[in-house]
Amino acid sequence: MTESQNIEYKESWRDEYLKWVCGFANAQGGTIYIGVDDSGNVVGVKNAKRLMEDIPNKIQSGLGIVADVNRISKDGQDYIEIKVNPSTYPISYHGEYHYRSGSTKQQMTGIALSEFIMRKTGVRWEDVTVDDISVEDLDEESFKIFRREALRSKRMTQEELNIPNEELLSKLHLMSGGKLKRSAVLLFYGDPAVVQNGSHVQIGKFGEGADLQYQDILEGSLITTADKVVDLIYLKYLKAKITYEHDRRVETYPFARAAIREAVYNAIAHNCYMFGSPIQIRIEDEAMIISNRCILPEGWTVETLMRPHDSIPYNPDIANVFYRAGYIERWGRGIEKICDACKELGAELPIYELRGNGLRVHFSALQSALIKDSKAPNRHDGGLDGGLDGGLADEITRLILADGMLTIAGMSKTLNIPKRTIEREMKKLCDSGRVVRKGGKRYGHWEIR
Repeated sequence: MTESQNIEYKESWRDEYLKWVCGFANAQGGTIYIGVDDSGNVVGVKNAKRLMEDIPNKIQSGLGIVADVNRISKDGQDYIEIKVNPSTYPISYHGEYHYRSGSTKQQMTGIALSEFIMRKTGVRWEDVTVDDISVEDLDEESFKIFRREALRSKRMTQEELNIPNEELLSKLHLMSGGKLKRSAVLLFYGDPAVVQNGSHVQIGKFGEGADLQYQDILEGSLITTADKVVDLIYLKYLKAKITYEHDRRVETYPFARAAIREAVYNAIAHNCYMFGSPIQIRIEDEAMIISNRCILPEGWTVETLMRPHDSIPYNPDIANVFYRAGYIERWGRGIEKICDACKELGAELPIYELRGNGLRVHFSALQSALIKDSKAPNRHDGGLDGGLDGGLADEITRLILADGMLTIAGMSKTLNIPKRTIEREMKKLCDSGRVVRKGGKRYGHWEIR
């Protein structure tokens, strides 16, 4: 019998073979034979009696587990059999975690180790608490956005939301032992990179191949990013084809907004932030690709995603916050809604692709909505309503997307443009209905429609 996933041969015992015991315990279990060569021939051990005492003690003291150790004789030669059962919890050897894969032993580190511990203990990377960030350090604007959207979605009541931030976080299961979880920092802290680099969304407009024409990096909390990202895509990166039906202006985008919205929010809510890779949105004239890192439930494939399936979010706490805010559903209907929106627009269904731990969704543009003449009027080149100054209108909307509470004076200073010019452009934006003012002059804010 040759070595396999569950069998290992060693001609003599060395204490370092406790790593192999550790590897079997962390995997499917297995048997180590001491006194057998690589071909499976018994060569025997001279000190079998002593090993029968030493090995069990070393396994228990070094690994904290119990293994069956037996002495077997064949053709007058003694050899040792060590039978290791799979452990229900992670086993380490001197702080190292080993794993049996095929006929080899591998030491787990980094992301592989985090995934393994998560599978064994049920504790995800996002559930670990942080010591150096308190509730008072979190971004108040993120809380305002969440309360506004949760109330608007009717998934939380005013009474449920009208509580202190710390109590709200506790109700959302974002605290443990009085400390913030990493998920709370990702959702509500202004710079989530403090817990993991790459916790942001990257949007890029591409020409042919690697030709990056312009880009945006949204590095705020996941809540503020979710509040801005879809508007930013449609205001800055996409062009609407303008037609008229019975004197009524009709704008048709090449990608269904409801589908893109659902795909982007799914990517943010279900991303595996442990990998430290940003969510990327690549926009081309005829395609959009949204990619994120993921760990699918065991046994799931891309085909599983495309069929009706249960909702099993990788980040239950982040998904719950996004659900409460009305960004995602809870019934595993996200991809179904994406497909329905594409069908309604008349576009092709998206294609999902899984590359290792990377999930990518490819959207093809609706050909009839593409603008062949680059000088044709559209909301990117011709402003928000055809007659607006596209350049200045775009600059103003980008400022509002970044900070809805920015004043006209602040816009004037940031853009180095006279205040009266900003006021005239803002009037056009408001008259067009694309920008609205919520609240009074002192405490209100701007919103993009």
